[in-house]
Amino acid sequence: MLSAASSAPWVFRWGWGEALPGPARCCYVPAVHKAFRFRLYPTSEQEQQLAETAGTVRFVYNLALEQRRDFWRQFKRVTGSVLNFASQGREVTALRREFDWIQAAPSNALTQALRDLDKAFSAYFKGNAGFPQFRRRGVNESFRVQSNQCAVRPLNTKWSAVRLPNIGWVKFRLTRHITGTQQSITVSRDALGWHVSFACCNVPPAVTSDRAPIVAIDRGIVRSLTLSTGEVFNLPQSVSALELLSRHKRRSASKKRRGSNRARAARKQIARVLARIARIRSDWRHRVSTHLASRFEAVAVEDLKVRNMTASATGNGRSAKAGLNREIRAQGWSAFETTLAYKLEERGGTLIKVHPAYSSQECSACGVVDKRSRKSQAAFSCVHCGFALNADHNAALNLLRRSTALMGVEGPGCRPAETSTGGRLRPVENLAA
Repeated sequence: MLSAASSAPWVFRWGWGEALPGPARCCYVPAVHKAFRFRLYPTSEQEQQLAETAGTVRFVYNLALEQRRDFWRQFKRVTGSVLNFASQGREVTALRREFDWIQAAPSNALTQALRDLDKAFSAYFKGNAGFPQFRRRGVNESFRVQSNQCAVRPLNTKWSAVRLPNIGWVKFRLTRHITGTQQSITVSRDALGWHVSFACCNVPPAVTSDRAPIVAIDRGIVRSLTLSTGEVFNLPQSVSALELLSRHKRRSASKKRRGSNRARAARKQIARVLARIARIRSDWRHRVSTHLASRFEAVAVEDLKVRNMTASATGNGRSAKAGLNREIRAQGWSAFETTLAYKLEERGGTLIKVHPAYSSQECSACGVVDKRSRKSQAAFSCVHCGFALNADHNAALNLLRRSTALMGVEGPGCRPAETSTGGRLRPVENLAA
């Protein structure tokens, strides 16, 4: 099904969704899949049950992986059938009858572990992933059950409870409403405690109106995000403070005897600090992406190969490159792009990727490309026309012009030609031609 309500090409959408009001807006917004994650507050007894369930699920997964890796020939010779999801499911059923501690775990959680392993092998044989790896204690502390095995009930305006198989009702903080059709529920533990995640389909789209047509974003290190409108979004300052605290605790932990109780306590403290940093970054990423997706119908970003940019260097510049790689990873460019893409999609918008070549050396006023115009990390002053602006803002304006040229939109900044000076620099492709 294809529907459109405007001549701008970025408003055309494919699939199934809901119509948006207004003749100049996207008239199609697709229904999306979404997960809603909340903090669990189990009792001491429930916390022990959750840990035992996660451990049993991890044991069954590793046992099934070892069986498929080492004993598939023997299994086929003895039984005449191959090892797959169905045959291993029958063996898990036999194990549950034999061992009480496996019987105590929800059968649906064990079935989901076998299903995960079967999908991992399918991806491996298709060439889409590597060979499945064993799950580890302290890293893979989670289990998943189907939603028909669970139930959710509200306690008050701020608290709710979820009923987990063989565990009972567990309280969680209701920070937002769960919408859509629940498919599965995942319970996991990190350094900050237990969490529950509701995977839902057919989530109603977030309908927004009166949005600006398009904006471009230049991603950087000193400035996290610089918009073509001149706005700047930076990571919270608390991240830098927590990173300093993390380095301090790492130095302190390195002085403790390996394997001692103090060393284990120090590692737990480091894990909690790192988890807090990750949570702050994730919250900032979601808030900014939601803000942008609600304000603009289309967002243009650089088509960056972050994996290649953060590859390890060799030689004399290895130490400096390692520091740059850490800064790039700390900004979370890829994660922000992914988050922004799906939030634009559920609102009927589009994420546009633009070729980034020479965007930081090109003048957004006259189009001259010259590396001498980039005076410093923050300053840009064109050697041809004298135009001066913040370097990141200037790059965002160049990305905006290239994105509008790609879509055939006429407007300010769409020049018919570009020139280049400054030695062997070649001009960027004339996208407006």
